[in-house]
Amino acid sequence: MNGFFIAGAVICALALLVAVVATIIRKHPDDWALIGAAATELFLIVYGVGAGIRQAAGNAVQGDPLEFWGYLITALIMPPLAFFWAVSEKSRWSNAVLAASAAVTFIMLFRMEQIWH
Repeated sequence: MNGFFIAGAVICALALLVAVVATIIRKHPDDWALIGAAATELFLIVYGVGAGIRQAAGNAVQGDPLEFWGYLITALIMPPLAFFWAVSEKSRWSNAVLAASAAVTFIMLFRMEQIWH
């Protein structure tokens, strides 16, 4: 496991935890839940740039590169969709959507780590 994966796992776990707690105790998404989605997206952008640099430097993806980049692009779409859902629909379930986005992003990050190595 590399540092990128560990950092991503921590960010996704924190975003998931905050969103789950918000789902339980709040009737609408608060700033902390929304920041979790934004932090996850920011991480994925940095991860993508880092992956591009690593690949260009000769540290090639061991699996199928198209599969890796497909997962990354899909993962990049998840947090903004959840964020805009939560901003547009102020309900308890928007927090659940933010939590699901964090969980799915972690799973995709784990799969990208498997494909890379």
